[in-house]
Amino acid sequence: MNESSPPPDHVAPEPEEIGLEDHIKSGETWLRLFFMLVMVFIYGVSRAVVGAVVLIQFFWVLFTGQTNEPLRDFGQSLAIYTYQIVRYLTFNTNERPFPFDQDWPTESPDLRSTP
Repeated sequence: MNESSPPPDHVAPEPEEIGLEDHIKSGETWLRLFFMLVMVFIYGVSRAVVGAVVLIQFFWVLFTGQTNEPLRDFGQSLAIYTYQIVRYLTFNTNERPFPFDQDWPTESPDLRSTP
């Protein structure tokens, strides 16, 4: 019989049941909560910055008739960053946004649309 395969009547051991107490004591879960609280704060700041970008861009267009390209690019990267925060907070990813696991997002040409 092959050493790498168990005999046909072999029953694999049951995985240990993980109880509620184990989840509550998990350091990973509490560390994630800490990072989530930090990201909620950063999300609030980013919303205020988005509001400022919107107002500045509006008045820029009002007075010059054209968009401010650097501000538009920053707005695009800020939108991507906000999306990354929401994905992390809703458990759609375990990768923490800038400044932790990811770099600040750069503008993606396929996401940019010109008015």
